[in-house]
Amino acid sequence: MTSVHAEDFESAPQQFVTSEQHDEGAVAVLRRGLRATPAARQGLWATFFMGVSIAIGKLTVPVLMQRALDDGVLGNEVRPDVVAGYVVVAALVAVAAAVVSWLTQRRLVSRAQTALASLRNQAFAKVHRLSIADYNETRRGVLVARVTSDAETLSRFVQWGLYSWTVNPTVVLGIFGVLFWYSWQIALIVVFTSLPVVPLLRFLQKRQLAAYDAFRTRVGEMITTFSESVMGAAVIRAYGIEGPTSEKLDHAIEGRYRARMKANWYASVTFVVGDLFGAVALGAVLGFGLWQREAWGLGPGELVACLFLVTLLQSPIAELSETLDQTQTAVAGWRKILQLIDQPVDVVDPTSGVSVPAGAIEVVVDRLDFSYRTGPPVLRNVSVTIPAGTGVAIVGETGSGKTTFAKLLCRLADPTNGEIRLNGIRLQDVSRESRLSSVRMAPQDGFLFDTTIGENIRFGRPGATDDEVAAAFEQLGLTWWIQKLPGGLNARVGERGENLSVGERQLVALVRAGLADPGLLILDEATSAVDPETDQALTTALRRLAEGRTLVSIAHRLATAEAADLILVFDQGQLVEAVRRGATLTW
Repeated sequence: MTSVHAEDFESAPQQFVTSEQHDEGAVAVLRRGLRATPAARQGLWATFFMGVSIAIGKLTVPVLMQRALDDGVLGNEVRPDVVAGYVVVAALVAVAAAVVSWLTQRRLVSRAQTALASLRNQAFAKVHRLSIADYNETRRGVLVARVTSDAETLSRFVQWGLYSWTVNPTVVLGIFGVLFWYSWQIALIVVFTSLPVVPLLRFLQKRQLAAYDAFRTRVGEMITTFSESVMGAAVIRAYGIEGPTSEKLDHAIEGRYRARMKANWYASVTFVVGDLFGAVALGAVLGFGLWQREAWGLGPGELVACLFLVTLLQSPIAELSETLDQTQTAVAGWRKILQLIDQPVDVVDPTSGVSVPAGAIEVVVDRLDFSYRTGPPVLRNVSVTIPAGTGVAIVGETGSGKTTFAKLLCRLADPTNGEIRLNGIRLQDVSRESRLSSVRMAPQDGFLFDTTIGENIRFGRPGATDDEVAAAFEQLGLTWWIQKLPGGLNARVGERGENLSVGERQLVALVRAGLADPGLLILDEATSAVDPETDQALTTALRRLAEGRTLVSIAHRLATAEAADLILVFDQGQLVEAVRRGATLTW
């Protein structure tokens, strides 16, 4: 038999399947994003009023300067006390506006981090609720990008972009209001010189949003490629494939670079547009103001105030490009995260499920079909009864559906058709708590987390004491192994258990499964690719682990199959033969 990994099922396109429409507008994404992150919208009214206060402070200064010129300068006579009074008031207003601005920024930073934590938690929780169909169709790096870099894109937007959208529109409206108060002619000049900006920015905004959406996609692809090259570093060096791997990574980096440059092009054009029209408006006001000052009844102070206001208008217009840049980045990242959060959950636990009695479990599989969202069926019309306490070996060629069948038994996905019953109870009707305690699967790689052996064992039963963990080792006859290990239960296993050998990782995985004490235990060939001493320890542990429970093992070796009470032979997604102990086995 050929040894395979836990991904022993047909491959599918590496893309995230979602019902989200890619042409969804930025406003719609922002609305959905704010609904999904209550912390981001909490206190928005308070933030809005703080923004209005900042805008009022900014608009008050030009008015005070106008009054200082008109009241403090009469002909050739200057009244220093009047000018000084207005200057002091203007300075106090500016300081007050700066303090409110600082408080607003501080408030937004706090909200941003709270919102990001909430969003990451939602995305993380959804990742662990997805079925194997989703994992089979989605590259792991893409999921990592959703929880990390895509979420981080929202940070600057909530901290600064949201502030800009709160303050700047208020400032702009206030500027036009004051301009109309001084001179409706001047206000109309500014309006007409600024009007072309609106459709042009709208045109650029749509394309900029699409560019940033493509950029976030390229970021996910780059993270995936980089992660693969890091995790597979040993294989890359052993086979001397540094060149092709480097080319693949260069291609991913180049794709991200080109996507970012395209998005930056739209951002730079937006910046130039805002700056250009601001300069045109300032020149038009200065020219027409000097020409028609007497006809329009503009005093020197009022004309200076109008120029001051138009100059003040340039700031939000100039910031518009950066604000749009951050907004588009945030919208693209938000959209990706929302696609993950909105992804339908195939496996839904019942609200009031049934508990499976303790002890060995009888498994009945009735006309089981399963297929991923894309591609042909993986399992077809599988029916079998596994009596309680039976040791089962599942054999078959690579891609025959063995691992998919095993994963359906522990409900990592639901069948397309047919059903699985545990002690007569439909698997879909079993409560989550009962399913997790009654059914456990130990994968072939014996995945371990970067912590101590004791903590890795306790994932089998959270809250277990050191004595209970030690008893689990003793029950499987592995006390000698943990005692000879430097550090014992407190020994750190390293990332993915790299401080331990393959066999030692499998030993820890078996003890973890034994501590959980499930009635149905599913193993993906726990005795493959190990040294003779560890093989003997694993064999003894498996024999003890099988006592009093139903054991289903995906067998890659003939010895494992020969020791089973029942052998299930899969071929091209079908159960073609069931062999009881004592029968001659050939395949």
